[in-house]
Amino acid sequence: MKTVLSYVLIVASVFCVSAQDLSQPLPVDQSIKKGVLPNGMTYYIKSTDVVKDAASYYIIQNVGSILEKENQRGLAHFLEHMAFNGTEHFPGKGILNTLQKHGAVFGKDINAYTSFDETVYNLSNIPIKDGLIDTSLTVLQDWSNYLLLTDEEIDNERGVIKEEWRTRQNGQMRLFEVSMPITYNHAKYADRMPIGLMSVVEGFEYNALRDFYHDWYRTDLQAIAVIGDVDVAEIEQKIIDRFSEIPAVENPKERYTVDIPDNEDMMFSFGMDPEVSSASISFGIRHKKSLADETVGDLKQSLLESMAISALSSRIREVSQKPEATFLSGRVGYGGLSRTSKVFSMGIYPKPNQQKEALTEVLTEVVRAVKFGYTQSEIDRAITIFDNSYQNQIAKKDDRGHKSIESTIQNNYLSNATMSDIEKEYEIAKQLFSKITPEDVHNTIKRLYAKHNRFVNVTGVEGQDNITEAEVRQIITSVENDNAIEPYTEALDGKTLVSDLNIVPGSIAQVSHEDEIGATTFVLSNGVKVHYKFVDKQKDRVALNAVSYGGESLLADEDLASAGFVTSLMGMSGLGDFSATDLRKVLAGKTASAKVGLGGISETVSGSSNTKDVETMLQLVHVYFVKPRFDENAYKVLVNNLDNYLIRRGKDVGEKMKDSLTYALYGKNNPKKRIFDQEYIDDVSFDKIKAIYADRFADASDFEFFIVGDVKEEQLKPLLEKYIASLPTQNTKESYKDNSVEWISDAIDKDIYIAMEDPKASVNVVYKKEMPYVKKNAVYTNVLGDMLQLRVTETVRESEGGAYSPRAGASFTREPKSGAYVSFSFDCNPDMADRLVEIVKEELQKIADGTINEDDLNKTRTNYLKENEQSKDNNGYDMAMLTRYFRYDENINDPKNFVDIVKNMTAKDIQKIAKKILKGNKSYEIIFKPKQ
Repeated sequence: MKTVLSYVLIVASVFCVSAQDLSQPLPVDQSIKKGVLPNGMTYYIKSTDVVKDAASYYIIQNVGSILEKENQRGLAHFLEHMAFNGTEHFPGKGILNTLQKHGAVFGKDINAYTSFDETVYNLSNIPIKDGLIDTSLTVLQDWSNYLLLTDEEIDNERGVIKEEWRTRQNGQMRLFEVSMPITYNHAKYADRMPIGLMSVVEGFEYNALRDFYHDWYRTDLQAIAVIGDVDVAEIEQKIIDRFSEIPAVENPKERYTVDIPDNEDMMFSFGMDPEVSSASISFGIRHKKSLADETVGDLKQSLLESMAISALSSRIREVSQKPEATFLSGRVGYGGLSRTSKVFSMGIYPKPNQQKEALTEVLTEVVRAVKFGYTQSEIDRAITIFDNSYQNQIAKKDDRGHKSIESTIQNNYLSNATMSDIEKEYEIAKQLFSKITPEDVHNTIKRLYAKHNRFVNVTGVEGQDNITEAEVRQIITSVENDNAIEPYTEALDGKTLVSDLNIVPGSIAQVSHEDEIGATTFVLSNGVKVHYKFVDKQKDRVALNAVSYGGESLLADEDLASAGFVTSLMGMSGLGDFSATDLRKVLAGKTASAKVGLGGISETVSGSSNTKDVETMLQLVHVYFVKPRFDENAYKVLVNNLDNYLIRRGKDVGEKMKDSLTYALYGKNNPKKRIFDQEYIDDVSFDKIKAIYADRFADASDFEFFIVGDVKEEQLKPLLEKYIASLPTQNTKESYKDNSVEWISDAIDKDIYIAMEDPKASVNVVYKKEMPYVKKNAVYTNVLGDMLQLRVTETVRESEGGAYSPRAGASFTREPKSGAYVSFSFDCNPDMADRLVEIVKEELQKIADGTINEDDLNKTRTNYLKENEQSKDNNGYDMAMLTRYFRYDENINDPKNFVDIVKNMTAKDIQKIAKKILKGNKSYEIIFKPKQ
């Protein structure tokens, strides 16, 4: 059952049903066309122009690692990789090469994933011109039944999968594998991690993979979905003509479903790992999940479950924000565990040596709800939140993304979830809301907190007071029988965000129009400038950004540690008269948020809202300037979190690499590039944070405001006068200082050896070159980076099988110091590290020497033009346009500033920028290797 908060569905008309008729089916979204071909293949089609002139294509295979035999462990995932390594119509890398020529990017637009129970492939945002609809359908057709699976390509992919496994291996993954037999009660899931066994991956016979393919990739276990700017009838006919030809498998193997067996007694696991230094406790209770058709009763149950979990989560969060709390964070949830199971879960992250106390404290909140239920105010607030969520979904129904629609389709195909009509569902939900009682919600949490099918997984830490199974059992029994637990109470006095503020509205002193970009500028009576543009490409969405130069660059070195936690403390403190807990309650049912940011050269305020809650967003912004909240209890919690983070990172290999990289580049005592240690924490000060905030956010007139979205000028202007023009200002103007920190040497070449449980090398190669900011050079540098990504994917990943996800990129910074930056990074087999480093360096040198693959240049060019055009369908494009126009005097909508550069660039242009970067640059080559 999908909760109302997890998806938005397209609707047609009002639907009314008696809320008491719980057996009635949920209304179905008729805008999604569904059909089944004679061979058993299911298809779905949805027409939407959320991305104009483009469509996305999916094939959902009801096949995953759960179907593997013991000697096939890893083949479902291996097969997913092989779908990109040769099909009947696209031999070799034909799928990638064909679609990349039309602007698609591997890993983003072309991808797939394998899970326990399904494998899903996607071709996203593919243009519908140039016959690409037919091309994309041919790819799906080949994925269905026509993979080549050649010996050579299978062998080439073994190394890639081994490196994917290596990249993912760490302490947390090892502990997860320890917990799986308990989480799944020794069901087959516990032994079917999709990555599989490397002994199988490295040694399986070719026909084993082909047999798995022919056994399970078949039409009765497949659904295809086409979502985009298409004609439904035309696509349906193409699907019928093309996919009906695929023969159904005769005498198919049963697609069995694995159930997790029940357990009466609680199950328990305990694990420790040398690379994990923080404890955690996971307490779960499994529930059976129905695959039957969904009814109004299921909707009611889902709403009640969401209410019970949401209110309980808020209570636990409230406890965690007390300095005396014994846990750093805790969470509760209720969601899918397997195809036929859901799980009520508690996740607890104790403070050091307080595992028993943390379990007691979090479990007490759960039991409090189980014993006494919820307050009427909690239920009313939950209903307000859910009602607002429905309204937002309906307002934004035509802006729903392809992936979100596919998720609904996928759940329908794999789990029989209803593709619900959201407007009709909302009419039912309103009737359900009106009948929901505290007893309903109370009974729901009592049902979720069942006595059977329980399991607990504990991650311990060597040298700490680790909780034992006997202690877990004793605590659960003790808390469940604790008669001292009292009902939850809360008190909110009805105040609003601005109740206690004496706001004296200002005025709009001046209005000007910038016809070139369709923007209006308001100069307010206090000197603040607001640039505004009405945009409703995405309905019911409004965004605010405000920026002021200065940031950390104007602070003394001794203040930088505190500066790093200004925004964290603000988020934890709440705002104005409200703690963080109470602020969430005050904002319940509002779709509005705001936050502040402090960066290297600027400070920012950002916000977002729907159309009706723009006033709330501007109220939040106003209060951040006139009445920020600095909560000393929140600061104590922050320091507790920092202390624990210091412990947690102590054994983490990635954190050790990060520190070693900092030392290698900047030395051990650079005041602007410090590592996170006890001395750093000791330099963080509550009073300094307050002083820094007061200094950086003292004067609103130094901020330039940008507001873009679905809000009309007549709605916005009085709100600007009240909340922004009323801000006190001093008419100061600041700039930033260039405090760029140089590396200790212009050329650093170093191997760093680190002890690790699973040996791997981590490669970091970087070049930087200072040069003036020129728009063409900035574009050429980005193009160079994307072309290098194509090259290293082909060489390091495909040809060498040396790394799963080698990353290459290049960018051009404008400020504080302009220049180009090229980087390569990846994890790999330690024995291959030095060779792979030479390969990536050679790829950059080849481009500088003029050896440029024109196909790579054309693929990148097409991608840039495609993504630039598609980005214009989003409000965010107009926010970027306003920001760049008013801050840098650059109109991104003018072809000369991007489109013409991309269309006219040549291989020579890319060669020149590569040569410039390599001549007189600064560079480092740092490889982390396992200590022997």
